[in-house]
Amino acid sequence: MINVLFVCLGNICRSPMAEALFRDLVKKENLSDKVTVDSAATSSWQIGSPPHKGTLAIFKKYNISANGLVGRQITKEDFEKFDYIVGMDESNLRNIYEITGRPKHPKIIRLLDLTEHRKDVPDPYYTGDFEETYQLVSAGCQALLARIKNEQNLTK
Repeated sequence: MINVLFVCLGNICRSPMAEALFRDLVKKENLSDKVTVDSAATSSWQIGSPPHKGTLAIFKKYNISANGLVGRQITKEDFEKFDYIVGMDESNLRNIYEITGRPKHPKIIRLLDLTEHRKDVPDPYYTGDFEETYQLVSAGCQALLARIKNEQNLTK
């Protein structure tokens, strides 16, 4: 089983958006029995919270399930459990390195480093632009799935 963890600051906007979108992509590729997906925050602010209403609106617009999404904080143990730990921006990466105690480890990546887009996914909690975030997260998730399929030799 390949385990993927998406991480952002609060786990109510970007990382649950990536989790749900990636889970949807994995399901459409018939890889749900080979890939698991989760998300977490670097902060403790939103533990137990559902996704932001803007994220939920995006899910509704694109017919993506929000089932099971609840805010949680990344732990040091997550480093051992997950094969890919994917941060949304440079600040998230620094926090992930600090929390896991594993700076610059190759399993910890920034989502948009896999694309030709800018490098940080802007936080729609502050920008208000959930559509822009969705488009960037979508491009990153598609690139990540292609990378995982290649690296892990996954077939349908």
